[in-house]
Amino acid sequence: MTEQASDTRTFQTIGVVGLGTMGAGIAEVFARNGFSVVGVELNDEGLARGRQHLENSTARAVSRGKLSEEEQAELLGRISFSTHLEDLREADFVVEAVVESLETKKAIFAELEAVVAPEAVLATNTSSLSVTEISTANAHPGRVVGVHFFNPAPVQDLVEIVRTVVTEPRVLDDVTALVRQVGKHPVVCGDKAGFIANTLLFGYLNHAVSMFEGKYASREDIDAAMRFGCGYPMGPLQLLDLIGLDTAYEILETMYRQGRDRLHAPSPILKQMVTAGMLGRKTGRGFYTYDGPDSPRTVVDDLTPGADDRPQLRHGVKRVGVVGTGTMAGGIVEVFAKAGYDVRYVGRSQDKVDGVVAQINRNLDKQIGRGRATEDDKTALLARVTGTLSLDDLQDVDLVVEAIAEDLAIKRTLFGNLDDICKPGAILATTTSSLPVIELARATERPQHVVGMHFFNPAPVMKLVEVVSTVMTDEDVTETTRALCEAIGKVPVSCTDRAGFIVNALLFPYLNDAVRMLEAHYATADDIDTAMKQGCALPMGPFELLDVVGNDVSLAIQRELYLEFREPGFAPAPLLEHLVTAGYLGRKTKRGFRDYSSR
Repeated sequence: MTEQASDTRTFQTIGVVGLGTMGAGIAEVFARNGFSVVGVELNDEGLARGRQHLENSTARAVSRGKLSEEEQAELLGRISFSTHLEDLREADFVVEAVVESLETKKAIFAELEAVVAPEAVLATNTSSLSVTEISTANAHPGRVVGVHFFNPAPVQDLVEIVRTVVTEPRVLDDVTALVRQVGKHPVVCGDKAGFIANTLLFGYLNHAVSMFEGKYASREDIDAAMRFGCGYPMGPLQLLDLIGLDTAYEILETMYRQGRDRLHAPSPILKQMVTAGMLGRKTGRGFYTYDGPDSPRTVVDDLTPGADDRPQLRHGVKRVGVVGTGTMAGGIVEVFAKAGYDVRYVGRSQDKVDGVVAQINRNLDKQIGRGRATEDDKTALLARVTGTLSLDDLQDVDLVVEAIAEDLAIKRTLFGNLDDICKPGAILATTTSSLPVIELARATERPQHVVGMHFFNPAPVMKLVEVVSTVMTDEDVTETTRALCEAIGKVPVSCTDRAGFIVNALLFPYLNDAVRMLEAHYATADDIDTAMKQGCALPMGPFELLDVVGNDVSLAIQRELYLEFREPGFAPAPLLEHLVTAGYLGRKTKRGFRDYSSR
């Protein structure tokens, strides 16, 4: 056991009430760090299951070289088992990890009050219930705190420490130190349903369910969009199947009852699926179908795309035009040229045209240095690229991709010009991330040939392309665009023309919720970022991401979402607006949610 700071108490014996998967994992964490642990279950059958959880988990650690057999034996030897709460009388820290029932938890805490010493700390591992309500079962509620481990506890580093309005400051400090002592990352927050991670995560998951329920996009496309567009380890519907739809429904319902935020009201299809017993992986069927209960392997069902659904090039595409010379435009030029297409791009000045070639040269030189390309590859690619200052040079291309500034008036003018210049049948695509594609289509006499083709930055690296169809886009054009994306090595996802498409519509409300959480002083920016990275395995925390994207860009997208959906919860957080007004736009101005001036 490592030493604790001199100004915090020394805990010796840890009690764990409830030895299901989570409780057994918590017991393992403390025993692994040298503590004596007393595990309590309701009956002998529960104790047997708890022992089995511990033996299986530690055996896996041995097989992976994380523990020796001797260390496993020592760890298990530090844990004693009982079916009586009275055996916790020597425990100075007790964690309750039983079923998510307020009545059950309060009954346990009332019993513990009469068993443990007056100075012992009592903690609940609830993920959604009110810690304050649980603490009312005690005559001394100041010693009650929430300690929310994440599953599996031996592996996940995050622990949310939940303070109530009466939690004693010393208790909070002591428990925070204890969590650090067992090698976890503690984040401190107030007592609100969902705490940090679940509040932000389940709002996002619920929004994804609504998107699926409304048939805006397929389950595969929603999941692929967040995996390839945001680098998330799992798509939202895949994650819900893993969590369990019944668990998700209960967490959302609890959050909604407490906060009355309509965005937390469980989507109706969730309740229907739970009622039907479609709970996700644990029952073998949820949003996807699995080859058996508790299996991670999906099998084909009636929603699975078949071989006949593979997109085909219904329009011949050999020559590609790109309008624009910024980073995104240059990346798109490189992507098409690398895939073997002849590309002609248009800039406003010779310097900007030359800049695209310089950008491609830099990228290719890096790839050559890493062994991913050769000088011959570079020569061949550049031979397929031609820069020009005249839109008229696009008259013989089969597809034009517009990648200029996000200004509707300028884009409309451009599409009107392209309509006059380009040959009949040529597809006109826009890379807009937030503007209505239909507005650009209506600027032409060929709206059926206008489509959204939203690449992600940097285009040569990011795999995702959102293919956006308007009410006027021909199905053949949509299919051709998807097939073309696959031909250039991208992952296409389809959706219709509404603000945010898939990725931004799911991502930015989540970021906005994080800003609201910060401005309410519920938790610090550092703790919120840590919670989402450690608890949800996201590549970046929300405030890190906002500062990279740019708070001005984020505000503009959030405003578009609010204007489109008129959802009160989508209204930009005042703190975000104030930062933009102050010029604190993120990394590009050296100040955003954090100060980068000295970095």
